[in-house]
Amino acid sequence: MQPVPILTFTLDLTGKSSKYYHVISTFFISKHLSGLKKQFKNALKYLLFFAAGVTIFWLIYKDLDIDMIKSVLKNDVNYFWVWVSVIIGICSHISRTVRWNYLIEPMAPTPGFRNTFMAVMFGYLMNLVLPRMGEISRCGVLSRYEKIPFMKLIGTVVTERIIDVIMLLLFTLVAFISQFGRILQLFRNNPEMKDNAIKLITSPYLWGLFILFILTAAIFRKKIAQTKLYKKVELTIGHLREGLVSFKYVRKKGAFIFHSFLIWILYYLMMYSSFFAFDFTKGLSPFAALTTFVMGSFGMVAPVQGGLGTWHFMTKESLALYGISNENGIIFAFVAHTTMTLLIIVLGLLSMLALPLLNRKK
Repeated sequence: MQPVPILTFTLDLTGKSSKYYHVISTFFISKHLSGLKKQFKNALKYLLFFAAGVTIFWLIYKDLDIDMIKSVLKNDVNYFWVWVSVIIGICSHISRTVRWNYLIEPMAPTPGFRNTFMAVMFGYLMNLVLPRMGEISRCGVLSRYEKIPFMKLIGTVVTERIIDVIMLLLFTLVAFISQFGRILQLFRNNPEMKDNAIKLITSPYLWGLFILFILTAAIFRKKIAQTKLYKKVELTIGHLREGLVSFKYVRKKGAFIFHSFLIWILYYLMMYSSFFAFDFTKGLSPFAALTTFVMGSFGMVAPVQGGLGTWHFMTKESLALYGISNENGIIFAFVAHTTMTLLIIVLGLLSMLALPLLNRKK
């Protein structure tokens, strides 16, 4: 009987075979260790961000009386408006589903609304596990059940993210313009803030650092261009360019733009409707809700699961600009964020269970 070749090779550790075996094994071991090192770094990064979010959350709520929170939740919350915000939230997810289908349509058969909606909700659920994991997850789900190439779906998500960033910046601009008078009033009422801002802007140290940064970038531009950070920024800019270019392939451009605005208007209305659930916020203006919504959105952008801690902090600080006490701001943030999170958990889990059942033939 002839010996099995691979056994002959691995057992013959003399001569050339030994050298080849050593080179190949060293290569695969180094690649494996490199992969493990990268995974460890990513896991550590997410754990650190999560720990930071939990720490911020704890610092915000550590001095709050639990019995008082229970009393407020039982007696002082108008849950009719909480349910209104839930319904508006569902409508925003439906609108996002429709918009995603518009992006998919030019490159593949348009997937069924049901599967796309459940993929979107499953993606939101995964974002609560790991930041940014939802984008990959929803593409994987839709690719599996609708037989659409995974990388094409990733391209559509990149475009979606670009449009969302543009919308957030537009809402930020509107909030800044509409509340510019209040910002000026804040400086008038707090002269020390104005003085500190002027000192910072006119600081010779700040301008010196700026000039030093420009000179360093100019002198070492070739070396900087070889760094991982530069390449990562360059890659991100490339993705942004590709995402904007891909918009020209959308067939229903008018409907796509309409839903892009509608999604964010509904997000804003979720926040504004929550204002009516509390006596201390129901008298605030729509622009106060807009400012709170924008600042909370920046808190949600932070790489922390579900904006834990960061969203609460930004929201309570925004409400403080309109005379809402720290205690009431914390309670509002807790109820509004919990409502959003529970909606995502319920719809996400239902979608996770329903997807394989409703697609048994696939």
